[in-house]
Amino acid sequence: MADWHYTRQLATIISIDAVGFSRLMGLDDVSAVAAFEERRNIIVESCGAFGGRTFGAAGDSIMAEFGNPIEALRAAFDFQDRIATLNASAGENMRMPFRAGINTGDVIVRDDSLYGDDVNIAARIQEFAPHNGLAISETAWHHVKDKSTAEFTDLGEFLLKNIALPVRVLIAARGGNGGAPARPRTLGHLTTSQQRHLSSGPPAIAVLPFRNDSNERDIDYIADGIAEDIIYGLSNTRWISVIAKSSSFQFRDDALGATAIGSVLGARYVVSGALGRSGGRIRLNASLVDASNGRLVWSRRFERELVDIFDLQDEIGSEIVSMLEKEVDRVEQARTFQVPWESLETWQLVRRGRWHMNRRTRRDTELALEFFEKAYIEDPNSSAVLNELAWWHFWRAWLRFGDSDDLEKVTYYARKALLMDSQDARPHAYLGVTDIMRGQPKSALEHLEEALHINPSFAFARSAKGSAHLLLGEARKAIPLFQDVERLSPFDLYAFHNLGELAVAYCFVHDWSSAIETADRSLSLSPGYFYARFLKIGALMRSGQPDAARRELAVFQTRHPDFSSERVGWIPFVDKAANAFLIENFEMARMLEPAVGKCLQTEDGRHL
Repeated sequence: MADWHYTRQLATIISIDAVGFSRLMGLDDVSAVAAFEERRNIIVESCGAFGGRTFGAAGDSIMAEFGNPIEALRAAFDFQDRIATLNASAGENMRMPFRAGINTGDVIVRDDSLYGDDVNIAARIQEFAPHNGLAISETAWHHVKDKSTAEFTDLGEFLLKNIALPVRVLIAARGGNGGAPARPRTLGHLTTSQQRHLSSGPPAIAVLPFRNDSNERDIDYIADGIAEDIIYGLSNTRWISVIAKSSSFQFRDDALGATAIGSVLGARYVVSGALGRSGGRIRLNASLVDASNGRLVWSRRFERELVDIFDLQDEIGSEIVSMLEKEVDRVEQARTFQVPWESLETWQLVRRGRWHMNRRTRRDTELALEFFEKAYIEDPNSSAVLNELAWWHFWRAWLRFGDSDDLEKVTYYARKALLMDSQDARPHAYLGVTDIMRGQPKSALEHLEEALHINPSFAFARSAKGSAHLLLGEARKAIPLFQDVERLSPFDLYAFHNLGELAVAYCFVHDWSSAIETADRSLSLSPGYFYARFLKIGALMRSGQPDAARRELAVFQTRHPDFSSERVGWIPFVDKAANAFLIENFEMARMLEPAVGKCLQTEDGRHL
């Protein structure tokens, strides 16, 4: 330490970062590096012309030091204008804008390097800058506000990573009136305590208006319509707070970035997207970003024929709603592990319980109940808690072939949840599946139709409605419902069950090849699901493939040595000829092999 010589000084730091560099490297790394070097030379030249120097370049980032904050601001405007001109002449796939962050403060200088919190602050606030834009800290703004015609937008205070005190961030843009600027425009920014709540409290989600990336302005209404459908659909999920359209649609230009927009709106998650048209097809790219850390959580591309535009809008909107709900739920479950068990709030207890529930082992379902019951003690009137308890007891009733005690508890918790929130689709769905288990599919349909009226994107309710139609002998009505579930929730944890039900429907319409293929898909998700393999064996026999049926039967006997056809006979079809039909298909294969006994009943979901 004796040889470590340094000085302290007041300096203004610009942190500069290339936007989209990694994407361009993936397309053409040689051209990307050449484009970066060309723009880096512009930055070095501009900084030098205004009395600054660059230092500490690393990858696609550059730092610059200035003694005078106003010269730093002028240099940033200068190189960004020049880069914008260069980008305008480049091919669309090779445009590389740069964003920058400016901070003034105390730094440690050693040789050509600078250190200290104020250097780090410049790097952190750079992340708030728009593409080809500029963010500036309050300390730097105080030095330039009366000496520049720049216009400033106040984003508010933020808790930055590894920075002890909150930092106020503003966006700087060139002014056009030539006079002294007005006070910074405020976007209704959050207080520091509100931001802490944003990172630790229940989640809220903001849906921005989707961009129209085509030159055809006549599809603007489609972009807005899809975003509006998503807002409406997410609001119907109940457990996610959704920022009102009147607030989120102020950000038609998402150049501020998800972190800044999320903080301004008080949303932990931000949904954005872009719509384009090519001939007779519509293409939509949608993404979900965690605004608390800027991480991309989910993205997907949708492409459809432009036939009936309103049906198309509903279809894409409902798909996105279903997927977003599950992705947010998954991230929130993981987030609870950052909090000590004893410090979990009610909504966090629910998410932790869901995490265990989704693992579907005996021990995890027991742990899930512990979390749900603790949440119930904390808040016995929480509709979220009541719904999870209803689901837990339904799951166990399903494993026990309609245990009446568990079904009574499902009814109790679901009805109480409806008293707390009559516009929640989940209790209606749970009452519907309870009626299904009790062999009352007609009354089940009433509950399930109400659930889908409230939340048309509710995949579970749609699958249950298909099951009700199956029990009523209406397989052709059931098939499109099960297919819709695949579209709405392609990665659903319980997709194996929906596919099993779809395989049944195909059996009833004698589409044996589809039944076999669908049963295979169910088994690929849950190899031990007895029903799917049972159906596949019968379908193989009916389609004239006895050798394949014999091989499947050998696997079936190994996994379910105590199977009895009574298990299928229990299924509450209104017409018991349906049970007999499925059993007969399977027995055709059993005639080729020694009989097996009654199926092992297990509560371990992993073996389903």
